[in-house]
Amino acid sequence: MIDITPDISPKNLELALKPEMDKAIDHLNRELAKVRTGRAHSSMVEDLPIECYGSIMRVKELGIVTAPEAAMLVIQPWDKSVIKDLEKGIMASDLGVTPINDGNLIRIQLPQISQARREELCKILGKRLEECRTAIRNIRKDFQNEVRNAEKKRVISEDVAKKLLETLQDITDKYITKAEETSNKKESELKSH
Repeated sequence: MIDITPDISPKNLELALKPEMDKAIDHLNRELAKVRTGRAHSSMVEDLPIECYGSIMRVKELGIVTAPEAAMLVIQPWDKSVIKDLEKGIMASDLGVTPINDGNLIRIQLPQISQARREELCKILGKRLEECRTAIRNIRKDFQNEVRNAEKKRVISEDVAKKLLETLQDITDKYITKAEETSNKKESELKSH
């Protein structure tokens, strides 16, 4: 949060707000990277939860994930004893694939994306975008509350509060547009493959 003083400027508000808003955009980017468009990417499975060693771990903590071909992922576990756990975790995920276990590594052959699956993935993109918008709006709300409280306590004048709230709304609009552009780009990649 920001410490609102009588000499606060819109620039100071923007400097405090930017890292918070960037976190929401970064989270959206990580979530969108997990959605398959046309080419296999390790991020599709790296964060899948796998139950092994008596706890829940991520695929990336259990081995190396590579994408040797456009429609194939390979997981090479560091400990071969977890290969069955990896297989079970992938089967339970919403990837909709059947892993091939050869005893040393797991291959995941990604099928062509059907039109129904594309539509389903577009809905997931929409959901991730809305989560990002909500996160950005929540950040705006927190900062708005800070500005309004400072105004009520007469730390800042009504004019300064108005300028800060306008700046806050402008920044919020920019970040929501940025999130929408990111999601639209991913959606057009999805529809073009």
